Amino acid sequence: MTQPIVLHGHTSGPNPWKVAIILEELKIPYELKIVDFADIKKEPYTNINVNGRVPAIEDPNTGITLWESGAIIEYLVETYDKENTLTYTTSPEKYLVKQWLHFQMSGQGPYFGQAAWFTKFHHERLESPTKRYQDEIVRVVSVLDKALTGKKYLVGNKCTYADLAFVTWDSMLPFIFGDKFATLNFEKNYPAYFAWNKNLTERPAVQKITKDKQAAMAKGH
Repeated sequence: MTQPIVLHGHTSGPNPWKVAIILEELKIPYELKIVDFADIKKEPYTNINVNGRVPAIEDPNTGITLWESGAIIEYLVETYDKENTLTYTTSPEKYLVKQWLHFQMSGQGPYFGQAAWFTKFHHERLESPTKRYQDEIVRVVSVLDKALTGKKYLVGNKCTYADLAFVTWDSMLPFIFGDKFATLNFEKNYPAYFAWNKNLTERPAVQKITKDKQAAMAKGH
């Protein structure tokens, strides 16, 4: 019997919940351990992730400790997705899935994260970086919309781990843009992207993780 994987995360960060979605989709037993922000940059957590970020996992079934959400997702799929539910074994599909995961990690996540920082958390309002990162968000959305035109998923005819990797950061858009969000009208201006994201958010695993995140945040971690 598979022992539960330990997933270290924080309530408000999208990346741990991104990993949790994959765990749910693949029905892998896991235990979520919330790490307070005050403890992320110091021991004992830095013994698990020397970079002092979340997520990280500890898998008692293989003995591996791993951090970086993209690497964790690839590990989970390669180790536990025996039926290839969220991936492909054929070429070029399996490489295209990796391509889109890398785009999420290098394009979506960093720009969305920086936009959130300069919009909500920086000690002073700086218009130039705020506009730059918000503009990059729109550009990333436009790339996805173009790639998804006439398609339901990024690669082939099924949902893969690459599609799911985008969900938690996409859910941050209303928070990042605030009152400006409604004026962007993603449904009208980026219909393929909008339909794709809506379809993903209706998946049972995504809905469960959304509720789990809300419950964790309500506890005040």
